[in-house]
Amino acid sequence: MTIKLVNIGFGNIVSASRIISIVSPESAPIKRVVTEARERGLLIDATYGRRTRAVIVADSGHIILSAVQPETVKHRLQAREPNSENVDPV
Repeated sequence: MTIKLVNIGFGNIVSASRIISIVSPESAPIKRVVTEARERGLLIDATYGRRTRAVIVADSGHIILSAVQPETVKHRLQAREPNSENVDPV
């Protein structure tokens, strides 16, 4: 079994199998999720002080902030999956 990793920007890497979703940070519900994760100590800020462009939700309950666009993370994730279908959600 090999562990598949995905680059989320600035040399930060996350295990692809642990990612539940990759979302944009603009909506109020996502902002609440980020605030709650910060309060619980489950927030990982991988932006290096730059603007947050993607919020990654992990299966462990951790919330990861990235300065890379969600589409870019998605493409990097799909590039790691040899049999993935390149189907965009609606």
